[in-house]
Amino acid sequence: MSQLGIPSSLAATSKLVCLERKKWYTKRTLPSIQDQPLLRLPYELLRKNFRSAHYHIEWDSNFVKDLLKQTANGSVTGKLSQQDVVNNLDQMLARMNGLKRKLTACAEEENRLYRQADARVSHLRELANVHTVDDVKYESWSRQRLDRLIVDYMLRHGYTASATSLAQEREMLELVDIDTFVAMANVRTSLQNGSVTEALAWCSDNKKELRKSGSNLEFMLRCQQYIELVRNLKLIEAITHAKKYIIPFTETYPTEANHIAGLLAHSTHTHHVEPYASYFSPSRWQMLADLFTEANLKLLGLPMFPLLHIALSSGLSALKTPACHSREQNQSQQGKQPSSSANGISTAPNKKSATPEAQGRDKEHHGTASLTTSVCPICSTELNALARNVPYAHHSQSHLLEHDLMILPNGRVYGKARLDEYATMSSLPPGKIKDLVTGQIFEADSLRKVFIT
Repeated sequence: MSQLGIPSSLAATSKLVCLERKKWYTKRTLPSIQDQPLLRLPYELLRKNFRSAHYHIEWDSNFVKDLLKQTANGSVTGKLSQQDVVNNLDQMLARMNGLKRKLTACAEEENRLYRQADARVSHLRELANVHTVDDVKYESWSRQRLDRLIVDYMLRHGYTASATSLAQEREMLELVDIDTFVAMANVRTSLQNGSVTEALAWCSDNKKELRKSGSNLEFMLRCQQYIELVRNLKLIEAITHAKKYIIPFTETYPTEANHIAGLLAHSTHTHHVEPYASYFSPSRWQMLADLFTEANLKLLGLPMFPLLHIALSSGLSALKTPACHSREQNQSQQGKQPSSSANGISTAPNKKSATPEAQGRDKEHHGTASLTTSVCPICSTELNALARNVPYAHHSQSHLLEHDLMILPNGRVYGKARLDEYATMSSLPPGKIKDLVTGQIFEADSLRKVFIT
């Protein structure tokens, strides 16, 4: 590190800071938002699979019971012939065989989800068994976690083939949700292509959950069906459709219902009369696709943004400090506020005419800024722009490397024990302390204690 121009003490301090942050981050991210969907999604899919199996059992068993009752009563009263009774029995057997096939598929899906959940629990248990970030197991686990985040990012953006290839290469098909995102992408693509059939079928399968969450997806899809009927000048069918699917929601969505009724008085070439022009806009299909994606992710308990974005923003926020962008803000403010005299002559300070003391302070300041930039990851060229809009991390407790912090007259902060030790090593007289980085010597009475609230 000394060959790069970085003092060994500062390099060691920077390394310790990074290690402590890694340990702090590891301890607090076991149940993190990146890992919650890993366990929650199989649970939600198991619930959905159970509801589907229960629905098939109730529906088919009620049908068989009713048909059996009708057959028994008809055979006793003589209303049904022997051939009718045989036909009814064949129909009941066929219905039961169909139910058996459905339940077999549900059982296979349940076993697959159980295997997936076991693999994910084992994956997280590996992290629980790692006690230090220096362990080789932690490095391999974190790389696999990064691969999971990349696969999730690619699946959300439609790169299904690449995501599948990466999951197969890393042997982590049980840790990613390819089938779920593929099914969601198929419905989303159908909406972007101008079809609501697949989306309405999905709404029918999740009707109770959509009603509980207060989603208006099904209503918006029915409105789009009405808009397409009006666009194709099928006004009678549009009115019939509105009476069946839109009028019942008048109290829930009064504004949309009134606009839908007003579409009958406007042609499809309306471009300036709002909001009717927006209803005929092709961009509504993209809006419906986004609305479906939001509703689907909400039902599955998945975040709206890729997990890679969440992990990146949280990491940048944990490392970001007010000093990372303060220098650029000061430069921009100085550039926006040039000073000038009444006669129009600029009164900005001339660097050439500055005193040697001021030039020395400026040189020291710029050297310190460049030194901080070389050490701080957020101050680097690659991450500085990404971290600009990221909030500062909120810490309920202070995790510092040193206690009894003291601030020097030049603004630098060190622990008192380290200052005393460095002063002893430098053979300074009593009552004197020395800056570990710049080498400046100050009176011990000039130090001030730092309190962090």
